[in-house]
Formats: sequence, structure tokens, C-alpha cells
Amino acid sequence: MVGKFITIEGIDGVGKTTNIKFIAELLTSNNHDVVVTREPGGTELGEILRDLLKADRQMASMTELLLMFASRAQHVAEVIQPALTAGKYVLCDRFTDATIAYQGGGRGIDLKKIKTLEQLVLGNLQPDLTILLDAPITIGAERSKQRSVADRFEQENADFFNKVRQAYLQLAANEPNRFKIINASKELNAVQAAIKQVVFSE
Repeated sequence: MVGKFITIEGIDGVGKTTNIKFIAELLTSNNHDVVVTREPGGTELGEILRDLLKADRQMASMTELLLMFASRAQHVAEVIQPALTAGKYVLCDRFTDATIAYQGGGRGIDLKKIKTLEQLVLGNLQPDLTILLDAPITIGAERSKQRSVADRFEQENADFFNKVRQAYLQLAANEPNRFKIINASKELNAVQAAIKQVVFSE
């Protein structure tokens, strides 16, 4: 039995949390066994690393990158790979594409270094489907502001998020078979109708 690995990507404030819940309910209603998880995090160790990464403190970009992959290594070994092997659907809030977008695009870390860590940690593991919820950064920033106190990433400036968004769009352009872009600036009903079409066309 082989499961299916679906990741949800996008800048902060595009509605990932709401729509992951929606996708999980869609899949469950169609008799799929679904594991919902997130990055960084997803395991006891990963959640500790998530707290470190999101805390308001100075952190070198390379430290940030290595902590991301440390969390991911544990996540894959403890949660993702066992679930896929058991034939379950894994629905993950962000994965390696987020690292390429945030640490590569946003922080400017050499993509070759990220790819080296990706190969070391993941081998051939890659999402079967990646849904990119895309919206202008002004919309994402406004929604994030209404939601909670900004963490270390959410406090970044507009230039940073523009670079992250462009990195995501470039990834989607490079891998159109895996990525499906959803216009997250539309009304929720329209967004979810588009998501439903993507999920069940795969």
C-alpha cells in the first residue's frame, strides 16, 4: 500500500489553516485515512524546534535552515513516511518548498545548499501534489495582522515577502505537474471550489 502526500504552501495569511481543514474533511468524507501535520513541527521534537524558529530572537540564516531540516528529518522518519507506507493520505502545512521560498528566496541562501540538505534528508521523497495558495502580499499581511501577534517570520518586511512569493511562483512554473496554483484572494467559497476540483482531478 502506498499513500498520497499532499502539501499546502503559500505566504502567511493566505488561508492555509482553514483550507487544510477543508481538504482533510473532503478526503475523509471519501473514505481516505488522513494524517494532518505541519512544518516546522509535526513531532514532539519538531514542535520544540518550531518554537525556537518562530521566537522573537536573532538567528543566523544558516542556523534557521539547519533547524528547519532537523525538524523535517524527524518529521519524515516519525510521521510522514510511516503514514505513506500504511497507505494513508498525508496532508502537510508546508514542506521543503517553503524552505526554498523562505530561506532561499527570502533569506537569499544558495539553493545548492538547500538542495544538498534536501537530498540528504529526503532522498526521493517528494509531494504527489502541492497546492499553492497565492495572493498579493498586501492581502496576506492584512489577514495575518487580524489573526494574532506576529512571530519572527511575520515581522519581516514587504520586500522579504515579495521575494518569498516570487520564489513560490517560480517553483510552480518549474514543476507545473506537481503544483496547482489557487487564487487565494478570492472569496472562500470560490477558493474551496477550486481546491476541490484540484484534489479530485488528481
